[in-house]
Amino acid sequence: MPQHASRAGIYKRIPLSSLTPRHRRCSSRLLSLAILWALTGTVFLHAQSSPTEYQVKAAYLYNFGKFVEWPTSDMTSESSFNICVLGQDPFGATFASTIGGENIKGKSVVLRRIPRAQEAVGCHILFISSSEDPRLKEILAALDKTSVLTVSDMPQFTRRGGMIQFVMDANRVRFEVNLTSAERTGLTVSSQLLKVAISVRRSS
Repeated sequence: MPQHASRAGIYKRIPLSSLTPRHRRCSSRLLSLAILWALTGTVFLHAQSSPTEYQVKAAYLYNFGKFVEWPTSDMTSESSFNICVLGQDPFGATFASTIGGENIKGKSVVLRRIPRAQEAVGCHILFISSSEDPRLKEILAALDKTSVLTVSDMPQFTRRGGMIQFVMDANRVRFEVNLTSAERTGLTVSSQLLKVAISVRRSS
């Protein structure tokens, strides 16, 4: 892989829609593996600048969609793969520039900003902003019967019932998983993703 290939560059180099079905499947698989390697910090260092914190987190969200399985009913009821942000949006234009135009599980990725947890119906992944920390208990309660993958970078997120929490480890963005919370809503987290998690929590 050329040293000048950045994370964002991977997504835009060859549009998946221009490839044959066979090559599209191969390209998608390689893209997923490339992001997985990138998450461990082993490759894709930009020659002139490093990706921002939220570019890395956007790449993580895309990768979570590749390595988590949703109940069949949740995947067939939506025509797109919906990644949502609840609360104050820390990503800005980063989402569009990093994962805009891509697809997950054969569905086009759609980015949505929502003001209330009740509007998360139809979201596959929900990033809960740190601005919602005081309301986290109520938010998770509102999502209790839904198969929405909850992700945040607020402190103690997985200890409080959230599914995936971004953490900083040696100045690198990593993540930990509350596997019990994910499995309780019918989500299946790939062992490949768990292997690169900084910790995997099982709690009631």
